Amino acid sequence: MPEVRSGQPESRYFHSRGLRLHYLDWGNIGAPVLILLHGGLEHARVWDQLARQLCSDWHVVVPDLRGHGDSEWSGGGAYSIVDMVPDLAALLAELGEPVIHLVGHSLGGNVAIHYTALFPQQVARLCVIEGLGFSPEARARRDRRSRLEQLRQWVEKAREVDLRRPRGYASIAEAVARLREHDPLLSPELASQVCEHGMRINERGLWQWKYDPRVRASGPSEVASPEPSDLWRAIECPVLLMYGEQSWASNPEKDGRLRHFARARLVTVAQAGHNLHHHQPEVFLAHLQRFLAQARDQE
Repeated sequence: MPEVRSGQPESRYFHSRGLRLHYLDWGNIGAPVLILLHGGLEHARVWDQLARQLCSDWHVVVPDLRGHGDSEWSGGGAYSIVDMVPDLAALLAELGEPVIHLVGHSLGGNVAIHYTALFPQQVARLCVIEGLGFSPEARARRDRRSRLEQLRQWVEKAREVDLRRPRGYASIAEAVARLREHDPLLSPELASQVCEHGMRINERGLWQWKYDPRVRASGPSEVASPEPSDLWRAIECPVLLMYGEQSWASNPEKDGRLRHFARARLVTVAQAGHNLHHHQPEVFLAHLQRFLAQARDQE
């Protein structure tokens, strides 16, 4: 009989490549494993509302990506997507190498895609929320600059981020107001949740985000990188791609990226942007549960 934990998750830790990384375990040990990966500059607790509704059927596990939340920072600023894929492999080893169901948003979605392509036998189903990376148009704009120019700009940005003092807030309420100014579709309740669990007091007595500011500088391996269509083609499991109708991101059906997936379906969500699972959580959950139920029916 699966062990179901109600209310709050348990904080646990594992190690990957010299870092102590944190994850939340929502219990229901013995049920199929569902891993939720947050986006860049976020943390594991942004999934709480959805995890509570999923953990009666799934063993829900939610990590903090390296440099985020309560996971350690990388001393060398190693925060590229390829740096994070071994971390996910280490988490699965910690869990006993189960076959998993995987959901990822933005950065987390891109990490999920890389892992699934490399280890297709480990992933039964994959849901990606706006996590395909550069659109063909954005990649073409980037590549109008030479590799030399792109590398120089990466070094300059890395130095700028390294020298910049992180912004501090006098109160959580101030941070919530700033977050909702940046993302007006975010509910006050979720904005408070994101800030309360994602900030700490710094040496100046101000509230500061837990994430390492250096995660803002993309990894050098992504400079002038090719479109990862070979990864998309290597994914064998069913894939649910989700996009917000009001998002800045490119729709993969319209820009042609969808055709590289053998078994992918696209869902767009109205009145939602890049953070569609935050903007329309019940709509997102309904689509996800239908997608996951198909996997359970096949077991």
